[in-house]
Amino acid sequence: MDAQDSQHVEGREPFDAGMLRNGLVQALGLARLDHVDTTGSTNADLLAALGSEDGRGRTEYPDLSVLIADHQSTGRGRLDRHWEAPPRSALAVSIVLRPVNAQGRPLPTDSYSWFSLLAAEAWCLALEDICGVHAGVKWPNDLLLGERKLAGILAQLHFPADGQPPVVVLGTGVNVSLTAEELPVPTATSLLLAGARPLDRTALVAAYLRRFVQLYRDYCNSDGDPDAGLAGEASLHHRLTQSTVTLGRTVKAHLPGDRDVVGRAERLDHHGSLVLLTEDGLEHTVTAGDVVHLRLHGPDGAGGYA
Repeated sequence: MDAQDSQHVEGREPFDAGMLRNGLVQALGLARLDHVDTTGSTNADLLAALGSEDGRGRTEYPDLSVLIADHQSTGRGRLDRHWEAPPRSALAVSIVLRPVNAQGRPLPTDSYSWFSLLAAEAWCLALEDICGVHAGVKWPNDLLLGERKLAGILAQLHFPADGQPPVVVLGTGVNVSLTAEELPVPTATSLLLAGARPLDRTALVAAYLRRFVQLYRDYCNSDGDPDAGLAGEASLHHRLTQSTVTLGRTVKAHLPGDRDVVGRAERLDHHGSLVLLTEDGLEHTVTAGDVVHLRLHGPDGAGGYA
């Protein structure tokens, strides 16, 4: 499918950034909302702006500054994986986070480990709000529909030169209208292929930002305690325990240093790390790495991976 034909696929209408600005910036207390037709990476753009030599990053990109792109040409995932979707076929949105509590006190940096999972939970809620689909979280930062990847989330840190607390740039890429021929890998999917409707990217990102801001503010006001109730309801820890489809599965964790651990995913600990129980009865806490869900049986009856 060439670029011209791809524009006529369902769900690839122009993004309505004006509607978002008018309807969300003031209502949600966003610092700013910018939209570009195309860029290399929304995360990279924000990180570059935060680190600008003129020092304007802090004043021009406060907490909850949002950047959305119709097309990313050099999007980056975990382990430096590169992916590119056709124009208007996906959602690429990144948010600047400078987390403080209601009194303006910065959150402890060990609470930052939950932000990717918080974004995943916000997307799960937003997808149900708009499309009525139930997505699951694959630890640490993917969204699945069934066994197929719908979205990836990447949190990156910026360390200000003035010694202020680290800033988080939290980016998400969601496959909206990719066809089977356009998928980056056979194990991926899109809302189009899953039969989800409507495929309205403007409505989807609006729902995500509403859900994210509510969860984020509640989490910050709890001083980054994942076990505190959010707005009188379940804690972030409890919500992710329910949403994370990795739990209860046998998984292979690829760890830094080219090591693998295979075990049953038992729980998320207080820092959002994955606790595995291996066959020898030992627990291993996985704080970083790539996780593969193991299938009991592949298509031919043999073991396989998902």
